[in-house]
Parts: sequence; structure tokens; C-alpha cells
Amino acid sequence: MARRYDPERRQRIIDAAIRVVGEKGIAGLSHRSVAAEADVPLGSTTYHFKTLDDLMVAALRQANEGYARTVLARGALQDPESDLAAELAALGSEWFAGDRTGLEVEYELYLAALRRPALRPVAAEWAEGFADCLALRTDPVTARALVALIDGICLQVLLTGAPYDEGYAREVLARVIRR
Repeated sequence: MARRYDPERRQRIIDAAIRVVGEKGIAGLSHRSVAAEADVPLGSTTYHFKTLDDLMVAALRQANEGYARTVLARGALQDPESDLAAELAALGSEWFAGDRTGLEVEYELYLAALRRPALRPVAAEWAEGFADCLALRTDPVTARALVALIDGICLQVLLTGAPYDEGYAREVLARVIRR
């Protein structure tokens, strides 16, 4: 049988992996579960991603890129006249608007880096890239503190199921910026 050319297969596999993590968590992620979700032969997942870590790296990188686009789309973050704390708090509201599955998947993959060293560089890319963006408006130390604070707020909201409180986020972010 002739091999069918399928240039989108790798991307479908990554998208399927993100859906599997969203539905079943990291524990439910396997080449087999992703192949079933992507409707591709099992061999396709192992052809494109030799290990599960390779697949998780690709999924986390894609999630990071999506959030990076959201950050960059907020041009006010680069505007020295804008209220940085208010802009960052509004960004959090944008992230939490509607379905939280995307954020849950990203943080689950992000936290998987604790036990899976292959994910650590990708997790660091997001934090460093976001800090570099914020350092254009503050100093590098404050920028890193803001990233840590935003991560903490997001993680608390996800873990508790509480609604995101933009006013609270704006206030605590402003305190860090003022120091």
C-alpha cells in the first residue's frame, strides 16, 4: 500500500496530545491515547515523537506560543504610558475568560517539568520570554518577580476553582512594580 502524504499529521498529533491532557491529565497521556484521539496509526505518533517527553515538549511549546501571542497582542504592555499593573491584570482576565482547559493543560505540562527534565527548558522559555517582555517596562529583577507573581495567582485560581479577581491582581502587581 502506498504511503499517504499527510503534512498536517504532526500538528494533529500535538493538538490531540493537548486534548488528551485536557481531558485525562498527564496520567492519561500515552502514544496510544494520542493516536486514538488524532485518528492516526500508533506508529505515526512514535515516528514523529520518539518518546512521550518529546510529545510533551511539543505540546508545552505550542501552549506557550499561544500565550506568548496573547501577551504580544496587548500592545499596551510595551506602551510606557499605560498602567502596567492594570494591563497585566487584564491579561489574566483574558486568560481566564471562558473555558479554563487551555490554562489547565499549560500548567499541568509546566508542572510536569518537576519530574520530567526534558520539559524544563521549554518551561523556562516561557518564563524568560515573558520576563524579557516585562523588563522593557521595568528592571529585570522586577520583571522576574512579576512573572512569578502572575504564575502564583494563576496557579491558585486553577487549584481552588475560585474566580480570577482582576482587582486583587492589579493591586498586588502594582505593589511589586512600585517597589
